Amino acid sequence: MGSAVLEKTRELCAALAAEPGIIAIRQRINAFIQDDQSRAQYEELMVTGQRLQEKQQRALPLSMEEIQEFERQRDALLANPVARGFLEAQDELHRLQDTIHQHITKTLELGRVPEAEDFEDGSCGPGCGCGH
Repeated sequence: MGSAVLEKTRELCAALAAEPGIIAIRQRINAFIQDDQSRAQYEELMVTGQRLQEKQQRALPLSMEEIQEFERQRDALLANPVARGFLEAQDELHRLQDTIHQHITKTLELGRVPEAEDFEDGSCGPGCGCGH
């Protein structure tokens, strides 16, 4: 990669790090990381969800009690403002990453900075695999 491209990439990184919206996202993530109760709640839900998914993959039936327990854990997690803020922040970061990836991919595909109409087909281009 040329030094000019690397320098512009670093400028983009600096702009992202200074963006107030991204700072707010990082604050919500950090609040979650520092909250032991919220992290434990999240981990419990992830373990339960993984256990249920593994049962489904082995074609084992899920009991109503298992499903209700998962739903209870999920509802409790979503009722926790710190955990909900973390989940929303994760989603916002993923959307931002997808947008940046789409623009870079489209630029490399087209050989120019993409315009809004370049994204109208809802895809980054052939072979992208981004799911858009």
